[in-house]
Amino acid sequence: MTEKVGLWQLVKEDIYCVFDRDPAARNVVEIITTYPGVQAVQWHRLSHWLWTHKLKWLARFMSMISRWLTGIEIHPAATIGRRFFIDHGMGVVIGETAEIGDDCTLYHGVTLGGTSWKEGKRHPTLADNVVVGAGAKVLGPIYLHDGARIGSNAVVVKDVAAGETVIGVPGRVVKTNLSEDNKQKQKLAQSVGFDAYGTSSETLDPVATAIHGLIEHIHALDKRVESMATIIHQLGGEIPDVTMPELKKCDLEQEDSDST
Repeated sequence: MTEKVGLWQLVKEDIYCVFDRDPAARNVVEIITTYPGVQAVQWHRLSHWLWTHKLKWLARFMSMISRWLTGIEIHPAATIGRRFFIDHGMGVVIGETAEIGDDCTLYHGVTLGGTSWKEGKRHPTLADNVVVGAGAKVLGPIYLHDGARIGSNAVVVKDVAAGETVIGVPGRVVKTNLSEDNKQKQKLAQSVGFDAYGTSSETLDPVATAIHGLIEHIHALDKRVESMATIIHQLGGEIPDVTMPELKKCDLEQEDSDST
């Protein structure tokens, strides 16, 4: 989590980190005047200072003004680290007991919310270098460890280990098997993995994916039946020959037949 630095240093880092995460950013003046995510974070820096100095009503009032101006709601009690960037930002909600580490990025429509009305810690904690995609909901006093990635529109209610990618509703970890026998599954994990906006040229048709799994299962069953038939013949039993239609594995993605 973040070390103690001056308010002005935090503001400078919040502005300049945009150049690393948004290729559309052209200069500092443009970032300051036209990026609502940057503006909301700066409003929060000030309202959080007021909150920690016991000026809580003024802090809440200032955060409400920030919400009017930017469409982003950040409770002044929330703790935010260095180089925090909210891209686009409209509809982002960050709750009172949320904690955000250094170099984190949120996209529009993200909610860091609670699942209980009880007082105390009820919002998520994000470690360093966490990215949360558009529309994702991270709920409850859970912990997202360093480098976690939350895919677009995912709903996450459990801790996420360092470096893991979570997608879907409810959120589930995308596994990547590196063995030679599971190259297709590796491609599947990569294709449906983290994407800030939920779509990409590599996203697979879920129906084709399901059919592919069924066909693989049938092929495995065929092999077992053939083995059983061989053993029965060896034992003197008779099994009538039945011509079965050939099953071909469906292609989940278009292969580049011209590549060399």
